[in-house]
Amino acid sequence: MEAFTDGVMAVALTIMVLELSPPETSEWHALLAQWPVALSYILSFIYLGLYWNNHHHLMLTTERINGRILWANLHWLFWMTLVPFATAWMSETYFASAPVALYGVVLLMAAVAFLLMQREIVAFNGRESLTGKAIGGSDFKGKSSLALYVAALAVVAWLPWLSCVLYAAVAAIWFVPDRRFEKAVTR
Repeated sequence: MEAFTDGVMAVALTIMVLELSPPETSEWHALLAQWPVALSYILSFIYLGLYWNNHHHLMLTTERINGRILWANLHWLFWMTLVPFATAWMSETYFASAPVALYGVVLLMAAVAFLLMQREIVAFNGRESLTGKAIGGSDFKGKSSLALYVAALAVVAWLPWLSCVLYAAVAAIWFVPDRRFEKAVTR
């Protein structure tokens, strides 16, 4: 499962970089004119990297998997593979409301899918498993991420730039990987 996930994430990252096209001229201002593409790419690259990193941390504590976990992982990967499309639309429209909203929906659903995958892993491996102990009852980062996504979607029609700031805030929250999994492994 982990190798398959790595492959899918590598393809998603590759698709995103293929969306970048060099300017038609050799002046610096031509490169600066592509700021929406660069900002969208950087944010999405960070998101895919964060999810890839946290998936590996989750797998460090996962002892066994079953079909339900495989389907939950595939469900999460579905949303991950939509990130390049949403990123491209958002950058090509200079962060218009509808593309920024789609980007937020993709991020929200990816977060929900990741939480569902965690729950399936705990349900199969048990609350006393490494994953169960690591997740425990507290998930401040997960819950605050969902709240920020919902807030971003609530204002996107009027303030798409604020939605983007909220998406970046969620990425900042997760920039330090979820330490609960590393702590569970070292115990």
